[in-house]
Amino acid sequence: MTRAGTATGGRAETTGIIPGRYALSVGFPQMAAKPGFRWVKLSDLARLESGHTPSRTKAEYWDGGIPWIGIRDATANHGLTINATQQTITEEGIENSSARILPAGTVCLSRTASVGYVVRMGVPMATSQDFVNWICGPGLSSEYLKYILMLEQDSVRRFSHGTTHQTMYYPEAKALHVCIPDRHVQDAIVGVLGALDDKIAANRKLASTAEDLAEAEFLRATMESSVEHTLSDVTELIVRGGAPKYVDAGEGIVVINQKCIRDKRVDIGPARWTSSSRVRDDRILRVNDVLVNSTGVGTLGRVSRWISKIDATVDSHVTILRFCREIVDPVCAGFAVLHAQNAIEMMGEGSTGQTELSRDQLGKLRLRFVSRSLESALSGRLSSLAEISSSSLAECSSLGALRDTLLPRLMSGELRVRDAEKVVGNVL
Repeated sequence: MTRAGTATGGRAETTGIIPGRYALSVGFPQMAAKPGFRWVKLSDLARLESGHTPSRTKAEYWDGGIPWIGIRDATANHGLTINATQQTITEEGIENSSARILPAGTVCLSRTASVGYVVRMGVPMATSQDFVNWICGPGLSSEYLKYILMLEQDSVRRFSHGTTHQTMYYPEAKALHVCIPDRHVQDAIVGVLGALDDKIAANRKLASTAEDLAEAEFLRATMESSVEHTLSDVTELIVRGGAPKYVDAGEGIVVINQKCIRDKRVDIGPARWTSSSRVRDDRILRVNDVLVNSTGVGTLGRVSRWISKIDATVDSHVTILRFCREIVDPVCAGFAVLHAQNAIEMMGEGSTGQTELSRDQLGKLRLRFVSRSLESALSGRLSSLAEISSSSLAECSSLGALRDTLLPRLMSGELRVRDAEKVVGNVL
């Protein structure tokens, strides 16, 4: 086997051994592989590459044609192949820094701050120094490596060091071992898991399209006829959630936190659970409540409508807005708040790391609402589009749960590919 090597320099690999759960380990683990699987040093199968950030003081290094992966790209697209990034750099930025353009198919793992998030490049890109990147050789499918790293996210965090900020250092990255089958089996496993991920991606696109159409409908209506209200005048409730005592999943009700509110929708994947007996009735979410992330930096002011019918509440970092039906239609009003997200994001007060939105601040916000004469017809159309979005995202959750159930069993060799194909075929 030809050794792929590394292109990172720095300290030599660690000689310690830290086993993961299924298919990843720092050092060669004392773990038997299932028949047909073997432990191999990752650097024998893939070239390890580092990333870099061009100088922020040089405007000419930024906003060019080269996608540049930062931490936010990874946290927002965990497990996905990405073709665009929030920031781009220029050829001059590449030439005057240690950043390198890596090929499509490169697997990128965040190693600092938000450790353990993985994305795969769909086109040539560069990355920040917050990532370790692997360019896979012919013996390792890049998609298969992506699934290993997704499966072992908690293990990657255990491989990291630090008190305030966790970091996986290069000595550990250079010593990583993976447990893999032959390439044709890797490809078959990727085919099973990829079929689920493809359906999830299609559903998310459908949900996004429905949400965009709904927002366009709302904007057309406000241009035709609208009225301004202060938020406190049209809400019956503006309240922060509590600080729940969490319990094991499934034993209580879902607690929506900051991480759940993403791109004008709620993703319950990062949620935890609390006992329903500890939640005040007014903090049990109702359909068409609006949720606002009210603390922190980066995601402060992020807004989402609650359109799910599952029992849920919010934690102390999230504010619930509940509208008075006698004054405004809750469906239309929710879109008014969504449309004001940029303004809400600018309202935070406080020092770095402690920025927050108060109830009084939100209550004083003045927004444009659709006139009552248009609300009835508009609400029906918006609700229909919201139902499309909600059902699509609900199916995403169930398909994601199935993928996460199959993932460890396939990657460890416990489940045969043909049996997994039957399971997936029954739901697609």
